[in-house]
Amino acid sequence: MITLEVRRRDVLTPGCASVTLGGPAVRDLVVTGNDQAVRLFFPREGQGALRMPTVSNEAWIAQLLLVPKSVRPWVRNLTIRRARPADDEIDIEFALHGDSPMSSWVRRVRPGDPAGIFDTGSTYRLPEHAEGRLLVGDESALPAVLSILDSTPAPLPTEVYLEVAAKADIRAVEPPLGTRIHWFSRDDADLRPGALVLAALRDGSLPPGRSYAWVAGESRLATAVRRHLVDDRGVPRRDVSFSGYWRLGRSTPG
Repeated sequence: MITLEVRRRDVLTPGCASVTLGGPAVRDLVVTGNDQAVRLFFPREGQGALRMPTVSNEAWIAQLLLVPKSVRPWVRNLTIRRARPADDEIDIEFALHGDSPMSSWVRRVRPGDPAGIFDTGSTYRLPEHAEGRLLVGDESALPAVLSILDSTPAPLPTEVYLEVAAKADIRAVEPPLGTRIHWFSRDDADLRPGALVLAALRDGSLPPGRSYAWVAGESRLATAVRRHLVDDRGVPRRDVSFSGYWRLGRSTPG
């Protein structure tokens, strides 16, 4: 369990913001991959302090739920966009949706406010035999995808399928050599998150040769893409990494 403080907040698009957390405890974070995931703990509105769990294992969930809501923090699953251990800082990007507890916290947060993280590891593992790469995600996976692209060591044929809530949230990204990014936006359409990118992938092309696929986002999107790749495209199961970052209609305990 790592306790930090907010250093700054930046608005990236109408539906996305970045919060920089810092402090000497950043040095205790061991980054294991480009899609490094963490549990983010942040105070509820009106709480002046952050009461973090004290156990650094999966027992933290039970410990948290025993804490009265009057002092219990919110907790959400997120990925680190950038880690700068030399500066004792990490950046976390947020997809903002309505007046949810997380979105409301991001909008009101100020430098010096407390926040905490708990490392939950990474899933992106590019195998040596990969001749191409496929990255698929919704707005919750956008920070991880961009981090993966930033860390591409050499040209690798890559197809990227990204869905965001609105056209205004599409980023001006300069992709690495050999990478094509396909953007999709739901805008005002009454669509389940991930529906557009899943339909496009079913009609789209994969990189040539044996490819590695990394998929993340809403739970149904992640499982549907994996099923399509394995059952319809013949991609070996071991060459697909998939993560359900969130589930429509459900929130993280806390």
